[in-house]
Amino acid sequence: MSKTDQRVSPSGEPDYDGLLRANLERVFNERDAGKRAAAIADLFVADPILYEPAAVVTGRAAISEIAGKLLERFGPAFRFRPEGDAVGHHGLGTLRWQAGPDDGPVAVTGTDVADVADGKIARLWVLLDPPTA
Repeated sequence: MSKTDQRVSPSGEPDYDGLLRANLERVFNERDAGKRAAAIADLFVADPILYEPAAVVTGRAAISEIAGKLLERFGPAFRFRPEGDAVGHHGLGTLRWQAGPDDGPVAVTGTDVADVADGKIARLWVLLDPPTA
């Protein structure tokens, strides 16, 4: 059984929680570019699209580059952490998350919304919560 097959339940629904948590940990928390690229190949379709508040990014290499630059920008202790379990049905999954330094306050919160096809992320929207006062 391939990794992709393991992400689809007997009912045909993807494992939204496993997939979206793996995206946070293996892509957006991964500082090693080679490991990040391998994770993207495992978790995303061949031609994925990432929708960020300020950009639309197409392709695995571009998503890896965005994730790497984000980690460089915020420093070595910055991490994304899931809040609760991902939920989804009929190919649409969501996962709330928070991010910030390991030993510091939460810097940003948001939600990832994924269009999932055959157990892989086809399109991913990164929705940031408004800053709190």
